[in-house]
Amino acid sequence: MPVGRDLFRSGETSKSIFNLLSGWVAIYTLLEDGRRQIVHFALPGAVIGMPTSNGAKNSYGAQALTEVVVSVIPSTVLTTVLKNDPEVSMRLASTLARDISVAYDHMTSIGRRTARERVACLLLELFTRHRAQWPGNHIGEMEIPLTQEQIGDATGLTFVHVNRVLSTLRKDKIVHFHYRRLRILDPDRLIEVAGIDAQTAMSWFE
Repeated sequence: MPVGRDLFRSGETSKSIFNLLSGWVAIYTLLEDGRRQIVHFALPGAVIGMPTSNGAKNSYGAQALTEVVVSVIPSTVLTTVLKNDPEVSMRLASTLARDISVAYDHMTSIGRRTARERVACLLLELFTRHRAQWPGNHIGEMEIPLTQEQIGDATGLTFVHVNRVLSTLRKDKIVHFHYRRLRILDPDRLIEVAGIDAQTAMSWFE
């Protein structure tokens, strides 16, 4: 699936779930005037969406941030699998619970953290979650397929504000974000600025 394509949109009914095999996906909601709030970033291994019932419609959408590969599982197949294999049911529930926890963290960040803390927290979270997929990898640099506008959509900040925060983090030699490439210069200071406790950080590794 190409960059920018929606797996599904807000207001649509859904008869399938999507298992993200590769690529990045933004889970977002829209206001009536078109403003967007990104509530979660799905990375490879994520389960995206759930079948709706009784004519209910999705309250959120999912958009590919990179080229993505997904496995589409129809609700009829999912029902049969969950009925016959309790272990799959538990793994699915665990995955969804983890994603909800991350979404709650984002909501708390927007509501209570400063702009600097929000951006630092998001960068730290994405870096940690991405690195967790590659055990033993200690490289402090990664490709992060986000624009400053998308970071703003995820943190509730304007492009100008995000740009200002990223500039100060670079001047303070904490992180460097340029052309969608993130380099962690001082991990300890980044954790300090983000104000992340150990329990929250460990949840990103699960």
